[in-house]
Amino acid sequence: MTQLMARYTTLLDSRHNVPMDFETYKRTILPIVILFSLSLIGGNLAYLYLSVSFIQMLKASNAVVTLVATWAFGIVPPNFSVLGNVSLIVLGVIIASFGEIKFHSLGFIFQVCGIIFEALRLVMVQRLLSSPEFKMDPMVSLYYYAPACAVINGALMVIVEVPRMRLADFASVGVPLFIINGVVAFLLNVSTVLLIGKTSAVVLTMSGILKDILLVLSSILLFGDPVTSQQFFGYSIALGGLVYYKLGSETLKALGQEATLRVNDIRQNHAAMLRYAIIASVLFFLICIWFLFHTSVL
Repeated sequence: MTQLMARYTTLLDSRHNVPMDFETYKRTILPIVILFSLSLIGGNLAYLYLSVSFIQMLKASNAVVTLVATWAFGIVPPNFSVLGNVSLIVLGVIIASFGEIKFHSLGFIFQVCGIIFEALRLVMVQRLLSSPEFKMDPMVSLYYYAPACAVINGALMVIVEVPRMRLADFASVGVPLFIINGVVAFLLNVSTVLLIGKTSAVVLTMSGILKDILLVLSSILLFGDPVTSQQFFGYSIALGGLVYYKLGSETLKALGQEATLRVNDIRQNHAAMLRYAIIASVLFFLICIWFLFHTSVL
């Protein structure tokens, strides 16, 4: 896909300004390719041995692993306040995902290795995009490492998967679904490098946690899926941690002071309106609690 974009569009013209030779490719691009393939292998093999809830619990640590990796590579200086905040978010996701743990030592090793490889890959992509040596556009980075990833994964597929595949397997899934999955995977990689280029690898892992929270909320609102009080409590902790990570203590303190001033103003000038607002808020909260417990019982 990136080769077609380079040939028929101007989106990747900045690649001509990147001083890329074979030695530089081996030093900067090839490690990302290898780590990408290893993370995919480890993450996918884990599903053969572990339950989804246990995998989600393990994946929650990705943010902490990525943060530590940014320290190890010298991208950002160590900040234990940020580590505490990220750990709180991880704890919330673990609480929300805690369920029946189907433990398998081999699956556990696969998932942990996948998390480590993915964290290292994201940090190396961030270092590549922020390096003054290259000043590489995010799409150009994808142009360089995507073909090599396709070659490695394709070779592994021929060795491991093809001997066990049958035409009936393709027919049961359908070619259009394979094509749609490929397009979605490409768009996911594009959004990943764009986000890392604008923010950081840690923010990318945080956005994955926010995605999980939004998925839970949308499934409740759109499909009426039940949610347990444990999930509500865990994701509330994670969401609070994300807000704190994004805004910081100073901003939250300023917002709290502004809210206090507004409440005092309303209390003095609109006392009746304030009472009605409090009553409505309490009723809304009670209805939400009733709904959560009712759906969890059902």
